[in-house]
Amino acid sequence: MAHPNAQQTAADESDQVFDSAAELFRLLATPIRLKIISALCGHEKNVSQLLSEIDTTQPNMSQHLATLYRAGVLSRRRDATQIYYRIGSERAATLCRAVCMQIAVEFDGDVDVPVAERLAPRGPQG
Repeated sequence: MAHPNAQQTAADESDQVFDSAAELFRLLATPIRLKIISALCGHEKNVSQLLSEIDTTQPNMSQHLATLYRAGVLSRRRDATQIYYRIGSERAATLCRAVCMQIAVEFDGDVDVPVAERLAPRGPQG
């Protein structure tokens, strides 16, 4: 029989894993943040370039960029007056790509994904 303290330690570690995963999902649970990550896959961009691709205001964009930067999902560098953002956590970007691509496949009428295998909570019709 396992030592009671060992069981508690395992439970605490499990809680930490789930807490960390939930925090990452909370961070990524905003469509604009997913769009930012998608726009930065491949190469870095400055705020103006991101604003040309994503329909939002500059203050809103800056707020989301700062949140993703503080969380380590994005990295940044300054070049004169411009700040360029890039993916800082390839694992977070990979997670976003995998989830978004799977949901896109589910929404594609040409592919029949069984309900039990869907990630999207509902079909494309809403």
